[in-house]
Amino acid sequence: MSDIIKEIEAEQLKAEVPAFNVGDTVKVYGKIKEGNRERVQVFEGTVLKMQGGSNRATFTVRKSSNGVGVEKTWPLHSPNVEKVEIVRKGKVRRAKLTYLRDRIGKKAKVKELVK
Repeated sequence: MSDIIKEIEAEQLKAEVPAFNVGDTVKVYGKIKEGNRERVQVFEGTVLKMQGGSNRATFTVRKSSNGVGVEKTWPLHSPNVEKVEIVRKGKVRRAKLTYLRDRIGKKAKVKELVK
């Protein structure tokens, strides 16, 4: 990769990124633009997967809203992601939790990591 591209990508990285992993329950504070106003909306759910690196890194969060599963993929270093707050740590043994898509209710829970 070119040095120019690396330099541009380094400028776009956020200074502080919270350390969370797959299986954690997080609150993502995302900026939403409605007309000429901008507001912050919270999306709370379980992190299903993390992928990519550098400024292309993304993470997918899944929550159940009115009995329907909703997934959103967020760019980690996006200016539209105001902050990511960790609610609880999860104990998982996989890198991607796609099997949670088929489960409903208590079966879709991830055990909490107790230290």
